[in-house]
Amino acid sequence: MAEMIWNGAVTVYDFIMDNIVIINILFALIIVFFQRRSPQTVWTWLLLLYFIPILGFILYLVIGQDFHKSRMFKAKEIEGELKYAVRRQEETIYHKRLRLANPEMARFKDLILYNLEAGEAVLTDNNDIRVYTDGKVKFRALIEEMRQAKKYIHLQYYIIRNDELWQEIEKVLIEKAREGVAVRVLFDSMGCRTMKNKDWERLENEGIQVAEFFPALLGKLQLRVNYRNHRKIVVIDGRIGFVGGFNVGREYLGRDKKFGYWRDTHLCIEGAAVTSLAVRFVLDWNYAAKENLFLDDTLFEIPQYTRHGRDPVQIISSGPDSQIKTIHDNYLRLIHSAKDHVYIQTPYFIPDDSILDALKIASRSGIDVRIMVPCKPDHPFVYWATYSYVGDMVAAGAKCYVYNNGFLHAKTMCVDGMVACVGTANMDIRSFGLNFEVNAVIYSERTVQRLERAFENDMTQCTHVTRKVYDERSLIIKGKEQFSRLLSPLL
Repeated sequence: MAEMIWNGAVTVYDFIMDNIVIINILFALIIVFFQRRSPQTVWTWLLLLYFIPILGFILYLVIGQDFHKSRMFKAKEIEGELKYAVRRQEETIYHKRLRLANPEMARFKDLILYNLEAGEAVLTDNNDIRVYTDGKVKFRALIEEMRQAKKYIHLQYYIIRNDELWQEIEKVLIEKAREGVAVRVLFDSMGCRTMKNKDWERLENEGIQVAEFFPALLGKLQLRVNYRNHRKIVVIDGRIGFVGGFNVGREYLGRDKKFGYWRDTHLCIEGAAVTSLAVRFVLDWNYAAKENLFLDDTLFEIPQYTRHGRDPVQIISSGPDSQIKTIHDNYLRLIHSAKDHVYIQTPYFIPDDSILDALKIASRSGIDVRIMVPCKPDHPFVYWATYSYVGDMVAAGAKCYVYNNGFLHAKTMCVDGMVACVGTANMDIRSFGLNFEVNAVIYSERTVQRLERAFENDMTQCTHVTRKVYDERSLIIKGKEQFSRLLSPLL
């Protein structure tokens, strides 16, 4: 039997090697004529297939396939009150009846309208927002809020590791399930590949519902690197919502020696914006679990709020299930709207041409553009491509910083101390179109200035990448940058 399997493998290998040119031509025709991709992505794949045919062939099978998005990720339309709220708010904006607490926010009405029309993102103005930049503080708050749950806990993370942090969270989830609280855990198959089936079965045995997004095709073998669910959402009783950059693992508490202190940004929201997070979770859950939670009206009942906040917020999302790159377009519109400054924190800075050009134009127009990236890579090719684009921005006059106090994983953009976009999306091509992401757009001076103060405090832990510093990098680093930048459309 073993000999037959070996002979079969050899035969397949011989066939591929004998026909590699034809196979490459076929893939090239598919990429050029049958898939709607950007020209730079097309050329990158063609060069890979031509110069390294075998490796290029394997890479295309793993990360290059452009699945029929509308068929794979068709989301159920939400009828009733949500659509009515969207149309009613659109009419209010069109007739110039929208009133914001700060009149200066009026210049962002076009962005509010765009989010309504492109993503059905209703603006709510009764939110209280807490900002967490430290993992220990964030998870302490999350666990405390989960302990207060009365009806349901919906928990969704890209990465969950079975370590001391998850074990503490799992304990609370099991306690609440035994009390009769409905608990659902949604995880991404790629991000949670280190978890074992028995880890999920342990939850299910306690009455906790578990759903896997895009499960592996062959056991733990992941052939689909693209289209990962990168969202991190927790909704508790429709009253409290968490969204941001932290995943679940000991490194996010700063306990991994490789990364050291983990600097991230996460939001805890209480108010009507939580309903939008609840809807986003349910859409993802329905796809992964093959059920329709929209039939359960109790999940969307308006709860009583205790903090009575006043922060206007829109929850926006994007992914390969939509032709519109909502989060990308928000970043772009915010850059164009800046009059004084733009602050960006991102672990990966691989912008497309439109974002890169907008930032360069802003910087050369006298806007104070500041970009902060990590000092160490968690993905080497991505890191060196990032540093290459940092060089472009330095040349355009932007102030660029490398964060030295551990690993920077925050995904924030702040503009003029008035508006911020915070969530799960990195400033890179993958987050713009290949991953499922969710961000909060915050129209509140109080919260935005808190985010900007955190940015300015982080600057004291940074190296300022001046033109001189960048030009003095070694030949080896220059080579890494150039090679990684060639691959940037695929990263």
